[in-house]
Amino acid sequence: MANCSKILLEQNEKKKVIRVLYSGSRFSITPCLFENLKNMEQYVTVATENHETTCWGCGLRLLLPSHASVFKCGWCGAITNQSKQKCDKKGLRWRRLGDRCILTIVLVFMLFLIFGGVWAVYPVVYSISLFGIFHSIITVTLVVATISSFSFSAFRCAGTPPNLVWGSYPTVANGDLENYTFCDYCSKPKSPRTHHCRSCGKCILDMDHHCPFIGNCVGADNHRSFIAFLISGLFSTIYISIVSAHAGLHTWPPLTYSIGRIHGTTSENLAWRIVKETIFAFLRSLLLLSTRGFILVYLFIASVSMMIGLSALLWQQLRFIYEGETYLSRLSSQAHNGDGKKDCQNLVRFFGFPYSVQRFLPKFLATQKRLIKGNTHDL
Repeated sequence: MANCSKILLEQNEKKKVIRVLYSGSRFSITPCLFENLKNMEQYVTVATENHETTCWGCGLRLLLPSHASVFKCGWCGAITNQSKQKCDKKGLRWRRLGDRCILTIVLVFMLFLIFGGVWAVYPVVYSISLFGIFHSIITVTLVVATISSFSFSAFRCAGTPPNLVWGSYPTVANGDLENYTFCDYCSKPKSPRTHHCRSCGKCILDMDHHCPFIGNCVGADNHRSFIAFLISGLFSTIYISIVSAHAGLHTWPPLTYSIGRIHGTTSENLAWRIVKETIFAFLRSLLLLSTRGFILVYLFIASVSMMIGLSALLWQQLRFIYEGETYLSRLSSQAHNGDGKKDCQNLVRFFGFPYSVQRFLPKFLATQKRLIKGNTHDL
């Protein structure tokens, strides 16, 4: 990438004067400095075959080498990619329709887990007075937490980039658009922390990924709600699996065995007959299982499967937050620039605590330091 903050030189053969273009301004220097400047390759780009172009950020005309397809303005800091073709917006309607369908399926599944689960476990769990009140409070708490966090994640804007003034030199100050690029979809500036989502059809600030299960992106404005949804969903699936297993044991039909004569059989044959008869007894009991029992079996299998998936996704998200990265930054080359620092303070700041935890315990820490110093002096 040709950096326009580097000095671009051109030599006027008639006047024997070298003009230096830097940050949109021109000034004259003596010809004897030309060779010295030309040797400074890390700071100077010599424009032998050049052409003029306009920076989209500030509107200044820049003198560039003909081969420079990507360049950075020396005044506003905006990055321009001339080789990038106009993006195609076809298929946006179908992608949105697919997200809406998946979102509807997830909502129906969540409502089935709630109402179907309450109906299935009611005779065993909610029929007892104190025991039923305790489980009712837990159920209402988990339902409210899961539904509210899911709604905030799905129906709140993931992150709107700030509106900036661009395209005019007098209004764009030096470095206002540092490392900004131009979004061909939205036709407006895009910060380094902003990505364009082709499914949502707009730029998202601090975009982590596009989640089809919520039909929305995960960005700066709903990332905490998404983490809260994963946590509440994980505890809800754990609770559903335990309660459904407990209710299933009380409603399952009794197993009937018919091992037959065991006299004269070896231990290996006896063990195999016991295992085989247990399997057949379980299958026979399925024929006597009620509708409530089938729903309990489905709730247990579905909750365990969801628990495994939510645990893996929550672990991945917390690991990225701890490392100061996002899913997209890990995939891109930005993950290897060394800016991300692994620190627990990243988790603290993410969840809304701008200060260190030690800030809230000054007296305790001061007392511990005095005790340590006293013990050191005694030794």
